Amino acid sequence: MKAPEGMFDESVIYVTKQGAQVQVDGGRIVIWDVDGDEGELASFPIEKLDTINVFGGVNFSTPFVARANEHGIVLNYFTQHGKYRGSFVPEKNTIAEVRRAQYDLSRERELDIARQMIAGKIRNARTLLSRKGVRGTDVLKDLGVRTESDATKDDLRGTEGEAAERYFQLLDETLADGWMFEKRTKRPPEDHINSLLSLTYVFMKNEVLSALRQYNLDPFLGVLHADRHGRPSLALDLQEEFRPIFCDAFVIRLVNRGVVNHDDFRKDNRLSDGAFKTYLEKFEDYMNEELTHPHFEYTVTRRKAVRQQAILLRKAITDELDEYHPLTFAR
Repeated sequence: MKAPEGMFDESVIYVTKQGAQVQVDGGRIVIWDVDGDEGELASFPIEKLDTINVFGGVNFSTPFVARANEHGIVLNYFTQHGKYRGSFVPEKNTIAEVRRAQYDLSRERELDIARQMIAGKIRNARTLLSRKGVRGTDVLKDLGVRTESDATKDDLRGTEGEAAERYFQLLDETLADGWMFEKRTKRPPEDHINSLLSLTYVFMKNEVLSALRQYNLDPFLGVLHADRHGRPSLALDLQEEFRPIFCDAFVIRLVNRGVVNHDDFRKDNRLSDGAFKTYLEKFEDYMNEELTHPHFEYTVTRRKAVRQQAILLRKAITDELDEYHPLTFAR
């Protein structure tokens, strides 16, 4: 087999080759360079995949789409530079009982779950800053405690906003010389760090989306983020606890280790094509890195840890657990 145009782990592949087509051949998924002369780019056993991410001008054959539906493979579409465009979700990925429990959640129960998610996010923000030797996080500690008494979703959003403002004020202190972070900006990001943060949040949202769909939760019905057409509110809710400790930590690693430098960006603050491919490789490696789970105390990859949180969330929604337990790291 030729070197794959993309990466492969147990369940997720990325296809970035422009003009490629994803086909099926027996029990394998095959990536072909149909517009060029490279022929077969990569081949994977279909039973091991649950997600295929494609970027830009990549096509699927009709037999492949039918097989993806049959095997429950989610297809996520991005622009060539990583902006999420949409997904194909297999028909089998629905279970009425889980969806009914989710739709029947009371406002009080939604608030309870949301409190845990935001408290987890604030806890992880403190942990990341502490790991980088940043002081002055007592305000975050107090705000984490305050989530327990927030009586409405608006109160909780206010607490989360204050915590984010304080956290981002301190984030600059985690960066190596030559990098600077003044404030969070988006649509569009106004500097290179904000660009990397936005890109990584998109990819983490995609990870969470896949996890929620795998466990039959409706990603568009949130517990904190308001309903809005086309917005996966529950994915954004669950993503909160991963932002500091996974997403921001990944960006800090990229720049502090010199994997990405300022010359890797275009004038619009987006990564160049070559740097974007490097980013994808590093993100995939990062999600497959193993860590000791802080609660279960066994080794898992980051991707597995995200999917475990989807399971815990489903159990909280279906009352198999009394409360939701966010993924938090004490240090």
